[in-house]
Amino acid sequence: MSEGRPLREGEGEGVEGGCGCSGNPVFDGMSLRYRRILWAVIGINGVMFLVELLAGKLAGSQALQADALDFLGDFLTYGVSLLVIGMSVKVRSTAALLKGLSLLLMGLWVLFSTLYEVLFLGIPRAEIMGVIGFLALLANVVSVVLLSGYKDGDANVRSVWLCSRNDAIGNVAVMFASVLVWYLGSGWPDIAVAFVMALLFLRSSQLILVQGWGEYRGSVELEGG
Repeated sequence: MSEGRPLREGEGEGVEGGCGCSGNPVFDGMSLRYRRILWAVIGINGVMFLVELLAGKLAGSQALQADALDFLGDFLTYGVSLLVIGMSVKVRSTAALLKGLSLLLMGLWVLFSTLYEVLFLGIPRAEIMGVIGFLALLANVVSVVLLSGYKDGDANVRSVWLCSRNDAIGNVAVMFASVLVWYLGSGWPDIAVAFVMALLFLRSSQLILVQGWGEYRGSVELEGG
């Protein structure tokens, strides 16, 4: 590529092209293709949140309702990520910190609501869990494939990848739980999966908060310097 030639649409995009590795090796989301992918996964997660929330209520499944909350978290996360693309490192890292805190709150909510369900245990409808879990898995596989090239960016970009990964893992777990609920005639597998998903929320929250705080402190030091 000759110096000074303007890039055509889509040229040089992706993790390496979008970051300008000679100056800043961390992809910051400045890619038209990445924005289009975010719009697509925002739509996918918004629809699946509504589907799983309704199905979780009908099936009486704590795991499905926890996964629906994960879809809502992703929907909001992707929206915030799209909004702050192109802004300063301080703004993007602050957005990542807020998303990390929201994941922390969701993890705690799922954890304590799961403990509540232990006291009032009912057997969820395994067939609804299985069907919706499979549908959600397909939706998340699409999102993960679309985002797979952007998993090592800054805290803002990385939070999108972690949320998508959480969804895919959660859906596999929900389907596995539905089989155990049907086979054992017990609601405990559903409770166990919801509990594991709560721990996954908390772990992702930790990763995002640590990276986001590091980037925020770095931006403040640069401004002060």
